[in-house]
Amino acid sequence: METLEGYELCFPQLLNTSCRKPIRSYFEAMLIYIVLSSISLLTAAFNLLVIISISHFKQLHTPTNLLLLSLAVSDFFVGPLNFFQIMLIDGCWLLGNIICTLYQYVIYIITSASIGTTVLISVDRYVAICDPLHYSTKVTKQRVQVCVCLCWTGSIFFHSLLLMDNLEQPGRFNSCSGECVFVINYIAGIADALLSFIGPVTVIIVLYMRVFVVAVSQARAMRSHVTAVTLHQSAKVTVNKSELKAARTLGVVIVVFLICICPYFCVALSGQDTLLNASSAAFVICLFYFNSCLNPVIYAFFYPWFRKSIKLIVTLKILQPGSREANMLQTDP
Repeated sequence: METLEGYELCFPQLLNTSCRKPIRSYFEAMLIYIVLSSISLLTAAFNLLVIISISHFKQLHTPTNLLLLSLAVSDFFVGPLNFFQIMLIDGCWLLGNIICTLYQYVIYIITSASIGTTVLISVDRYVAICDPLHYSTKVTKQRVQVCVCLCWTGSIFFHSLLLMDNLEQPGRFNSCSGECVFVINYIAGIADALLSFIGPVTVIIVLYMRVFVVAVSQARAMRSHVTAVTLHQSAKVTVNKSELKAARTLGVVIVVFLICICPYFCVALSGQDTLLNASSAAFVICLFYFNSCLNPVIYAFFYPWFRKSIKLIVTLKILQPGSREANMLQTDP
């Protein structure tokens, strides 16, 4: 039921308390629904392949892959939660205040855990490239598991405190029926910006700048054909090449991550989100969530073991006895 030109009510029966949503053209509405629905399905499917691959095959239980597993878990949950985002972009929340609160709470936790895991990946590559001789002793599976657990529990604890008012009284900040709003005070907002965006992004950039400098110097050293080289040094060069390749792959992951999330956080921190039209807001949000879909695509492009594991999963060969012991690091001829 249209009440004002260009708007309609979320709940026509609640004339005085219902929120209004903008009327989009049929083409624009269908485009948004199709794009976001496709991103949701692909995100869930691709990241589920990563989760199954790393969890199932024992040879993939390395410290670096455990970090990728944590990132895939957070990215996987973005998939189904993205369907709720379609409703928010449409302008009307129809699932009630409790579901709204739970949705926002989970999104905050997943986003923070994803960013925290990306920081851990940067630290992992920093140690691997800048201190390779001590990497195996400094970065172990047990330590990585502890760090991942601390990352997730810290995210849950921090956002439970941050969003306490919203959790205690769901919908307290809604101005009309059909709205899903979360409000945090100024100090909490500053803390969230520092811990969830500015701080992590700064650490990621600084560490990868250092990794880039060391990687370039090592690449030049490997290209210089030194005649007096021992067998031990040759083995070290091979290890360095492997680590450099992993650093390049995860560097691509981090660059894509920054490209996708920075527009969203920049708009949020500048307070200009209310000035964006519906189409611009939808694009920024789509870009933010699209990052979760891109990570598995990057793995498939750079990691032969992931492509091999996909074949084994799709053909159901992982159900065969002894499939967990398969050699995933040796590519098929």
